Amino acid sequence: MLRGSETIAIVVLALAVDALIGDPDLLWRRLPHPVALMGSAIHLLDRALNREQWSAAERKAAGCVATGLLVAICAALGLLLESVLGQTLLGQLAQGLVASMLIAQRSLYQHVGRVLSAFTDGGLAEARRAVSMIVGRDPEQLDTSGVSRAAIESCAENFSDGVVAPVFWLALFGLPGLLVYKVVNTADSMIGHRSPRHECFGWAAARFDDLLNLAPARLAAVLLAVVAPIAGGSVANALKVTWRDASKHRSPNAGWPEGAMAGALGLALAGPRRYGDRVVDDPFLNAGARMDAGPADIRRALNLLIAACLLEAAIYAALALVV
Repeated sequence: MLRGSETIAIVVLALAVDALIGDPDLLWRRLPHPVALMGSAIHLLDRALNREQWSAAERKAAGCVATGLLVAICAALGLLLESVLGQTLLGQLAQGLVASMLIAQRSLYQHVGRVLSAFTDGGLAEARRAVSMIVGRDPEQLDTSGVSRAAIESCAENFSDGVVAPVFWLALFGLPGLLVYKVVNTADSMIGHRSPRHECFGWAAARFDDLLNLAPARLAAVLLAVVAPIAGGSVANALKVTWRDASKHRSPNAGWPEGAMAGALGLALAGPRRYGDRVVDDPFLNAGARMDAGPADIRRALNLLIAACLLEAAIYAALALVV
């Protein structure tokens, strides 16, 4: 495991490469993306170990075994990569390139930006199709405000678990930390939901993901709050809304970046949402604030995303100089 300034330098390089290049389609049309490989492994374990005839306790235990296997394999792979690539300058550059594949600054901006572009190019119908690519709720039930708030909420939450969290664990534990975080986060998205098949089997993945995101979610909230003036908001109000409302969210972590985004933009976010036939009756974050979000608010959220990413990179660059 690399330590100190070497690891932080890899973090800065990974952030720079991801911001400039992102996920090149030409490459991933020919090769499987690392996250896709993780997803295949999770699916295989789900099919092999999640047996419908087993009791709830047995399925929960099997899920713990599956999560443990995924963590062990990714930790070992990370250590192997660090060993093979080495600690030379060339090796650190290679590690930065590998790490950049698992950070989502550019892709997050592009996905949310497509919703904004869709309003201009195709109106509400096209925006609904674009937002359906990044959220699980029923897009046909969303008006212009609903689509806009869904895109903004996704921007905030994915800034935390797609950017801040992987970088956080990379900085602490190098490639093993990054790979472990990504496989747990991917498992949570695939099997960590409360469906009849996965409520027990996915319990371990969901709880471990919650644990791994505790610190990064709060850091993401601070980053978004600090850059609030970029979107015409105030640091104090963003922090106040976050502190007051984050715990209202059903997730122990998502409420932090979403609360900061709500306070920075002066919008009410979250609240009741429909996922297929299921309605989630959550309270609003920043209740009483404006609810009629629109494309201009998506643009403001994207500006916050850029500023928060730049602030994060500047912090790690400063750390590289002093560690």
